[in-house]
Amino acid sequence: MTTPLEALRVRAQREIDAGLLPSCQIAIARNDGLEHFEAFGDATTETRYPVFSATKGFVASLVWILVGEEKIAPEAKVTEYLPEFGTNGKDVITVEQVMLHTAGFPHAPLAPPAWDTHEGRVERFAKWRLNWEPGSTYEYHATSAHWVLAEIVDRVTGGDYRDLLEARVTRPAGIDRRVLGLAADDQADIAELVNVGEPATPDELEAALGVRELPVTEVTPDALLAFNLPAVREVGIPGGGGVMRAADLACFYQALLHDRAGVWDAAVLRDATGRVRNNLPERWTGVPASRGLGVVIAGDDGLAHLRGFGKVGSHRTFGHNGAGGQIAWADPESGISFAYTTNGLDQHVLREGRRGIALSSLAAQV
Repeated sequence: MTTPLEALRVRAQREIDAGLLPSCQIAIARNDGLEHFEAFGDATTETRYPVFSATKGFVASLVWILVGEEKIAPEAKVTEYLPEFGTNGKDVITVEQVMLHTAGFPHAPLAPPAWDTHEGRVERFAKWRLNWEPGSTYEYHATSAHWVLAEIVDRVTGGDYRDLLEARVTRPAGIDRRVLGLAADDQADIAELVNVGEPATPDELEAALGVRELPVTEVTPDALLAFNLPAVREVGIPGGGGVMRAADLACFYQALLHDRAGVWDAAVLRDATGRVRNNLPERWTGVPASRGLGVVIAGDDGLAHLRGFGKVGSHRTFGHNGAGGQIAWADPESGISFAYTTNGLDQHVLREGRRGIALSSLAAQV
């Protein structure tokens, strides 16, 4: 009889054997330890991957530390920390709204060279305009919101969010290499990203999602491939620039489940990962957000699979996946955390989504 782990391994291998994905990794952790970690295809267990928006959970967890230390208050206006932000109607935006993707500036641009310095970032913030009224709706802020969070962290601590993340989150979680803002001489073992497959047809999209085309956002194939550039990896884009192994992701989520190092205030951690603060329907898909303070929560409405989870884990499962099929979550009821990383960026979003559901469903049974 095939065990759940064997079924998970077979499923991870499938697209490798089919020639679709160049490589991937899976990791299962439990009881604050790594149980299974394996690489497939053109990779080893030392290979690191850009994890894109799975980075957001890490940056949010750094904010949670500062909330516990009363240096940041979620209900406070962003302008309490960054007065320069309060232009063009943005003075009403709270830190919580920024973390919940209800702040109203999902399309605000920030690119080089402005993103390289505090001065450049703040200057761009002042020019940003709202796409809609803050708090009125939910639309994913792919990178803009986390640039603001990073700048708040730097302002209230006098430090650098990349260094603080390493010192206060990832090292205590047992991750022995820097994951955000990698120096040029620390990039030798990162898998090169490649676009694979063909996009879903309008008919396929309509059959699955009820729409014939998806909105164009900043998360384009070319934008994702830019994370192959050493200079982009070195910046440490707080909304999507993390680089790590699947094992590092899984161990980070074990740290959130157990916090044996005492990194976070227990009440703040429990609230951030367990309380849904935003359940507004997403502007384009209509799926309720089910978002905690910086992470996605599976929820008990039967729609967890549409939020990047499987169909088997508990409604308390929380995490944050990344573009290109990266998966990261923890289930407080089973104690399992799971991560999947790949450098094959599948252009067929429906196939990518179904793969993620299958992998997560199998992992939840291990």
